[in-house]
Amino acid sequence: MTWMIIRLVLCLGFIAAVLLYASKLAKKRGLGGATGVIEVVARQRMGRTSTVSVLRVAGRVLVVGSTEEQVTLLAEVEDEELQTALAAQLRPLEVTEDADRAPVTRRMPVPTGHGALAGSVLDKSTWTSVVQELRERTVRH
Repeated sequence: MTWMIIRLVLCLGFIAAVLLYASKLAKKRGLGGATGVIEVVARQRMGRTSTVSVLRVAGRVLVVGSTEEQVTLLAEVEDEELQTALAAQLRPLEVTEDADRAPVTRRMPVPTGHGALAGSVLDKSTWTSVVQELRERTVRH
């Protein structure tokens, strides 16, 4: 029994050492962390294999379309225009009522995260937006 516990602790220590070595090697090669030079501001899937991304690269804001085969520069946007668009997107809920129509509600989108996990399945804001969308779809109007 004691020998099994000792083996378990040694195996876990070996695995931890391998993971620590792999993370240091990844950082050394520039694979893990964000460098600060390229920042993904927003990303939108347009189809099964195509996306449009807004990137901030060394102070410039670029809109890029990408598929499996290529990456294409679509536009270059001023930073002030991007800030205005992001601020408009983050406004709280606005309910507009018209005498002839039912109330129209505009949902407040969840801001995308920053860093290496932005827009991925591991990003907290991705799951927050999924839960918010599911809540919106299940609420009776």
